[in-house]
Amino acid sequence: MKIPDIIPVTDLRQDAAAVLKKLQDSVDPLVITQRGRAIAVIQSVEAYEKSEHDRELLELLAVGEKEIAEGEGYTLASVLKESDALLRSGKK
Repeated sequence: MKIPDIIPVTDLRQDAAAVLKKLQDSVDPLVITQRGRAIAVIQSVEAYEKSEHDRELLELLAVGEKEIAEGEGYTLASVLKESDALLRSGKK
């Protein structure tokens, strides 16, 4: 894991436009510090949306794992069979 960029809150106050430009040009978040301590993390909208999408996928996978452990859900074979049928029929 890459160490995030860190900027003091005074830099954010003095040149917010430059900080925002830096965020737009990067997928990495910025850690904002005050008196040497991390107080906030900011990131671009694009990076935020991607991380939210990834989080949602992980939640779905966790639900699936739980269902499998409880003996619920669907077998891979049945999912593939239904997928093939949907693809052949042109339905979504």
